[in-house]
Amino acid sequence: MRIGVGISFDKKIQVKMESELDDPSSDGLSLLECLRDMLSETQMLFVDAFLQNNRLDHVTQLMGYHPNYLEMFLRTQQYLLRGDGPLPFHYRHYIAIMAASRHQCAYLIHLHEQEFILQGGDQDWLKGPAFIPTKLRKLHEVNKILAHRPWLFNKSHIEGLRKEAWSVSELVQAIVIMAHFHALSSFVFGCGIKNEPDHHGGFTYRPHSPTENSNDSDYTSDSSSDSNSEPEVGIEILMERMKKLKESQEEEPTEEERRKRFEKVEFQSAELTKPGKKPSPKAEIIKYVQDEEFCYIDFTKRGCTEEAPTFRANEYSWDDHGFSIANRLYSEIGNLLDEKFSMAYNLTYYTMGEVIDVDTSAFRRAIWYYIHCLYGIMHDDYDYGQVNQLLERNLKQYIKTVTCYPERLTKKDYDNVMKEFKHSEKVHVNLMLLEARLQGELLYALRGVMQYMT
Repeated sequence: MRIGVGISFDKKIQVKMESELDDPSSDGLSLLECLRDMLSETQMLFVDAFLQNNRLDHVTQLMGYHPNYLEMFLRTQQYLLRGDGPLPFHYRHYIAIMAASRHQCAYLIHLHEQEFILQGGDQDWLKGPAFIPTKLRKLHEVNKILAHRPWLFNKSHIEGLRKEAWSVSELVQAIVIMAHFHALSSFVFGCGIKNEPDHHGGFTYRPHSPTENSNDSDYTSDSSSDSNSEPEVGIEILMERMKKLKESQEEEPTEEERRKRFEKVEFQSAELTKPGKKPSPKAEIIKYVQDEEFCYIDFTKRGCTEEAPTFRANEYSWDDHGFSIANRLYSEIGNLLDEKFSMAYNLTYYTMGEVIDVDTSAFRRAIWYYIHCLYGIMHDDYDYGQVNQLLERNLKQYIKTVTCYPERLTKKDYDNVMKEFKHSEKVHVNLMLLEARLQGELLYALRGVMQYMT
């Protein structure tokens, strides 16, 4: 599956930048200043990304559909990997590799193997866990839990890592990096992003075409589409449902009714067909993975409910708790994440397909809270009855696959969902999946940190 971008990066500008960057007497920033007036907002972000990374990667190009979000994403990722923080730079890139390997995301693994070497990392570490320091190797347990079943994370994991010479601030940085790349793996698979041109099997972007061949070597051959899924009702009916919800004069549901509606959505999610056969990991990926069979299981089928009850967001929320503890232990990251969450959640162009002047807030909320529901997180002020009214079964299946087992996604799954949406709108949905998953994972992780500290 090959995805294009809305605004292309001018080849002449790229060549000029490369020649200037290769010239020791040249100041890349002076070139940047000269170009500012002649480039669009998106292209300017592309220039910034190129100067930071010496490449304009496919993720950046695809996010270019939404420049306001892209700016915050680049700022956050730059801070995570190259900004202030207790972890050495090569550790950060190796942790990114570990995180991406949980979902077999070769695209991110290849990128950060290169960055790891550029930051002075020992090439032997890329042979697998047996070659890395014990301190890093001890992260594997936390990595797999956060990637697949974050509700199992608790203060005992912090206590165990503290015995391995991890400081709390180092752990918080490592946790945020892992969560960031788990969620970014979902975005990569959700949008069908393929390898960079200088990586094995890579290619250069070309415009997206809805008539492309549905077979793609980077996707699993089995479809994860639910054979019992119903045809999409279309944008007009979805808009009518949103309008009725907005105009509804019904009384607010009671707390008990909200809880029942949440549980109904949980159990319906568990009934969705599990995606097709898990792809066999390639040797270049499996060498980083420990306990390969550990994967997502439905929260409602987790077995012992006493160990992991429903996470009540009114008891531990991002705004009231996660934000402050993140900033306290990893300076500024809370602010960066908060801006990025808000942007993804509130981003709208008031369009849906070819229709303009549309209030999409109810649809966006339903997607965000449904993703949290997959992780057992309940927001007491939300009516989960809206999820079933606004998200059709095949869209729920797509969201669940991208969020929980992205490596199993097929191109057919992407093509068969949100058919009347523009490509940029489908990218927007995947940005919400990225951020809602990231926030949910961090809520469990930071709650565990707080429990350890108190």
